[in-house]
Amino acid sequence: MANSPHGGVLKDLFARDLPRQAELLAQAETLPALVLSERHLCDLELILNGGFSPLEGFMTEKDYNRVVKENRLENGLLFSMPITLDVDQAQIDELSIKPGAKITLRDFRDDRDLAILTVDDVYRPDKIQEAKLVFGSDDDTHPGIKHLFSVAKDFYVGGKLEAISRLEHYDFLDLRFTPSELRSHFNKLGWQKVVAFQTRNPMHRAHRELTVRAARSQQANVLIHPVVGLTKPGDIDHFTRVRVYRALLPRYPNGMAALALLPLAMRMGGPREALWHAVIRKNHGATHFIVGRDHAGPGKNKNGKDHYGPYDAQILVQEHQEELGIKMVEFQEMIYIPDRDEYMPANEIPEGTRTMNISGTELRNRLRTGKEIPEWFSYPEVVKVLREQNPLPREKGFTVFLTGYQNSGKDQIARALQATLNQGGGRPVSMLLGETVRAELSSELGFSRQDRSLNIGRIAFVASELTKAGAAVIAAPIAPYEDARQHARELVEKSGPFFLVHVATPLEHCEKTDRKGIYQKARAGEIKGFTGVDDPYEAPQKADLTVDLTKQNVRSIVHEIILLLESRGLLDRL
Repeated sequence: MANSPHGGVLKDLFARDLPRQAELLAQAETLPALVLSERHLCDLELILNGGFSPLEGFMTEKDYNRVVKENRLENGLLFSMPITLDVDQAQIDELSIKPGAKITLRDFRDDRDLAILTVDDVYRPDKIQEAKLVFGSDDDTHPGIKHLFSVAKDFYVGGKLEAISRLEHYDFLDLRFTPSELRSHFNKLGWQKVVAFQTRNPMHRAHRELTVRAARSQQANVLIHPVVGLTKPGDIDHFTRVRVYRALLPRYPNGMAALALLPLAMRMGGPREALWHAVIRKNHGATHFIVGRDHAGPGKNKNGKDHYGPYDAQILVQEHQEELGIKMVEFQEMIYIPDRDEYMPANEIPEGTRTMNISGTELRNRLRTGKEIPEWFSYPEVVKVLREQNPLPREKGFTVFLTGYQNSGKDQIARALQATLNQGGGRPVSMLLGETVRAELSSELGFSRQDRSLNIGRIAFVASELTKAGAAVIAAPIAPYEDARQHARELVEKSGPFFLVHVATPLEHCEKTDRKGIYQKARAGEIKGFTGVDDPYEAPQKADLTVDLTKQNVRSIVHEIILLLESRGLLDRL
């Protein structure tokens, strides 16, 4: 039989009768609405469906204070993480948020009304105390602390919720179970004992061996329960991870394992987070929970040391295990023994035994360079998913961003580079010339600094999307301002490599060879705000390549750009 919920009752807040649902929906339309962030939505979903039982809403000041100080709700029940709804003074004033008021909570993604909050109190938290007691410090290199001080607003609103609509998801619907649905699923399968495995990373053979060993030690089945809400910045996206978990599932013996997704916003709170995760898995019906070394830790602090000790999470969960009502299974580091072709727990390996391992850094390097990832480390079907998401450099998109004066030669260089890249093949090549973009994308913009920056921002956005799709992008605007170019680099580099090429042909040469007479018109005052005449050009401080048409020809410049791209592994030899 599945574990009983935390507090004894699963707090599913959805109205069961249709008239009540219709009444709530109609009422929501008459109330002031607070639009929720992605993190709020994750918390809301798990309050409404019972994942955060016994919570029935966002924490009041009494609950919040006792959770922060003692890991307990006001009624004394164990709960380790503050679940709060933050607002600022402007929202309080605009929506008349005060005790007794009702507020509609709305999804920022589709403007759907999700729940009605009846306000119990509005309070200003002691964030320094929250940081130190919940996260163990006030070091803002910790993502939870950084969010607390840089993102979370000044006031918290506590109160109970009435559910109106379920949050809409459009991915992996067959793997999204509420706690009550997952409990029914276990019952249908006849599972009496369930070991839950928390993960926010891809799983490889060692993880499979670990979970199988944990299940067999408890004569239980395995629930792979990955977080697909918000995790640590820089983590692999959940789409890739879920494809990995699905690929791994058939490797478990005799239907031992099941996969379900958890829409949780992690705080990376180490020991406190481990306790919280145990409560959440208990509510989902698990009887056992694997707690690892440095469970939910964010890595290094500003002094280069881990934020938490390696066993802090296990110690805290162990202390409360009886009260929790879910049994902790300690994570054992699994090491590969090549002479036996098997994994063994690190603490069971005789001294002097030959072992093999691939670190996370080494794995990323092998994916980046196309080197072999051996089957003893990961299964071929898992590696296939990871390679699809980590194409080799020559398969990735990139952007070459040319900047310089009007008539500096950047358009000629761009066209010649386009022809050279098209000749080599392997990826589509897209061209974003300054005049073309002005005509097709930014025709309403003028030439003020603000409008010029907006134009570059649009070019960067298009370049970023094309780069993400695997194209070679050549952009050639004047782009006279350093801050706009830097913004373009930062935006594009989220999708792929960005190369800034300064076409540093002197202004005198640009003006002298201007057959269109544009500079002449600018000098005569017929064109206002012209770069180099009555508007400045800020030379790039950190160009990846600087060229000059008074010293080189177009062919040699293109060859330099090609060599730059080749040095990054982006091109096969043309």
